[in-house]
Amino acid sequence: MRKSVLFYDERTMWHNPGQTALIFPVGQWVQPMPSSPNVESPESKRRIKNLMDVSGLIGKVEVRSAPSASREEALAVHPAHYLDCLKTLSDNGGGFMSETSPVGPRSYEIALLSAGLAKAAVEAVYKREVDNAYSLSRPPGHHCLPDEAMGACCLANIPIAIESAKKHLGVGKVAVVDWDVHHGNGTQAIYYGRPDVLTISIHQDGCFPPGYSGLEDTGEGDAVGTNINIPLMPGSGGAAYLEALEKVVVPALERFEPELIIIANGVDANGVDPLARMMLHSDDYRSMTRIMRETAERICGGRLAVVHEGGYAEAYTPYCGLAIMEELCGWRTDVTDPGLNFIKAQQSPERHLELQKDVIANVAKTHGLAQ
Repeated sequence: MRKSVLFYDERTMWHNPGQTALIFPVGQWVQPMPSSPNVESPESKRRIKNLMDVSGLIGKVEVRSAPSASREEALAVHPAHYLDCLKTLSDNGGGFMSETSPVGPRSYEIALLSAGLAKAAVEAVYKREVDNAYSLSRPPGHHCLPDEAMGACCLANIPIAIESAKKHLGVGKVAVVDWDVHHGNGTQAIYYGRPDVLTISIHQDGCFPPGYSGLEDTGEGDAVGTNINIPLMPGSGGAAYLEALEKVVVPALERFEPELIIIANGVDANGVDPLARMMLHSDDYRSMTRIMRETAERICGGRLAVVHEGGYAEAYTPYCGLAIMEELCGWRTDVTDPGLNFIKAQQSPERHLELQKDVIANVAKTHGLAQ
């Protein structure tokens, strides 16, 4: 077994995004929901930890909390006026940082804790205290721009972790592989002109931000070529994701030679997620994690940190999160995924892969990765 750590803190589950129905602000013609007030519910992540508990996986992996990121560390990514706005809104009971990013009481402090969990995971992996780490961060961060909240994200968790590691640990090149079903626009924006950070996003074409593909966005200045977007059509399924990893992601990582790889782990590409239509199941996430783990072992001494982003099917996300953690640590539980055959039956891997091959090949060609 590998030494794996889960970074988790129940206090992050107390972030209350406020009154929306799915992702729409309540009011005028939008009726309040009778149960969860926001699609970014704590249960989609808390249930991952709960399944790890009851399955016996906790005990095979260590669970740690971590100190919150400091304001100074957040200032390495976000301007002071943005942090002040978030704190003021949080201190006064909550409200909307943006139409898609509501916050509640103490959301400022909880967001700093979420970033702190990501920071601790990156540090533990880079310092080789552990073989790999999974930060179950909440609220998520990959949509957050330096001065604008988006998509339920309050702070840019991964960039805060990266900048802290660069400052305090002397980390050089870092790669972020984002397989959240929505485009990692915040991480992209922060590092678009930075040649020391490779950003790769595999996402559903046009899903969120609405209408965005990103195929032509490759970076700017000295960083041209260090931003890669792989927009896939709805319904792609696991075969297309594995093709994207094999033909684009892994070759790009091998060429870039990062000292550390971070996965922005949204499991919202699963087949029953309410916000997307990509048809992945837990075994797909297991396979994707294995590829990334083996790649990290080959090119950066195994330094792999996983930071949780999205995933909104409360009943199904636990099986995807469990599969990822099992693959990281190298130990299988007795858990069976009740949705596995249901989702597999809806996949048409050969047909879907055929439809996506041209898109993937075009990305590889654009970035000089064609075989």
